[in-house]
Amino acid sequence: MKNASHGDTADTTGTVADLTRATLAVTAGRPARTQGAPVNPPVVLSSTYHSEGTPGPGEKLYTRIDTETWAPFEDAVAALESASESGVVFGSGMAAIAAVMSFVPDGGRLVVPRHAYQVTLGFADDLAARHGVTVVRVDVADTAATIAQLEGADLVWIESPTNPMLEVADLPALIDAAHAAGALVAVDNTFATPLVQRPLEAGADVVVHSVTKYLAGHSDVVLGIAVSSSAHLTSLLRAYRTLHGAIAGPWEVWLALRGLRTLALRVERAQSNAAEIARRLAAHPAVAEVRHPSLPDDPGHEVAARTMDGFGAIIGLRPHGGREAADAVVQAVHLWVPATSLGGVESSLERRRRFATESLTVPEDLVRLSVGVEDIDDLWADLDQALVRSTQTPQTSAETTPDA
Repeated sequence: MKNASHGDTADTTGTVADLTRATLAVTAGRPARTQGAPVNPPVVLSSTYHSEGTPGPGEKLYTRIDTETWAPFEDAVAALESASESGVVFGSGMAAIAAVMSFVPDGGRLVVPRHAYQVTLGFADDLAARHGVTVVRVDVADTAATIAQLEGADLVWIESPTNPMLEVADLPALIDAAHAAGALVAVDNTFATPLVQRPLEAGADVVVHSVTKYLAGHSDVVLGIAVSSSAHLTSLLRAYRTLHGAIAGPWEVWLALRGLRTLALRVERAQSNAAEIARRLAAHPAVAEVRHPSLPDDPGHEVAARTMDGFGAIIGLRPHGGREAADAVVQAVHLWVPATSLGGVESSLERRRRFATESLTVPEDLVRLSVGVEDIDDLWADLDQALVRSTQTPQTSAETTPDA
């Protein structure tokens, strides 16, 4: 897609409306088709640009303000999210989150999920402490109870599915109710990706991604992005990025764009693997509880089936034996990677309450699984043997510091 500030890239086939998301992931943000032009956008490594006199509209001046290396990725993510404005890439997911939460005025009201990325909740608490913001935590899976808390809100922050509890929000209903209450709505779409749901199409004002996860997909960059169809909000986000220096490096953005090209393939495989693993876990004698929206009896299944184009690739697992058994599962795997973060091609897992900053209502024994693209039977064999071992040699691990 093209706009006044990002006219250096062009769609290569048809229009955005003509193409599926799988095709857009491959084609959006490509250079214009001219004889001898490169297929991929270049990486521009320059901190400054030639400039004399008063800079003209759209003129490159200094890389903290803008660089042509950002534009292809920002345009591609905007196309995937059905945004009419280009995205705004940031140096991390938290930088993007902080930029969007800056929309809440001092003394304002911010509604957030009771379960969400723990650093998001920590930042909300920091706004409460330093800026007098009233932070209201809600169960986003309880639509009526959430709507009851929206009056007077300046910003409603939604994760769906939530991290790490996998609660599913009825986005259309909550977005409509929030707007009726006069609030802006921001949705962290990191877990679902624009392949699975597109909150802007449901009326959300801003969508945020930790690009570090699925969009880049290879556990090799730390980036964030915010996307809106509002020219005013997009302008505020760009101004925040410039003033706060929350900028992304060109190499990282180029790598993220390269990773984005395989997003549809990765999400399709990871979701398929996750659904099958969840099904097998539900029948495993060492498992006390499994959460994945694909399961017919999962509390989020009905809403997810009605509002999403898939069920994602994150699983919540609680083994029999409590915290000790959960730690034993993590310690016994060989193929799965014990690590924080998620959304890479590799499958990873961690016990979330190992972090003292995790929400206290997250069970001590909850293991979050990020299912990757490996062979399903290899993944299952490793997880199965770890579960079996967890019933034989449970161990205890210490709390550690906050994560991604």
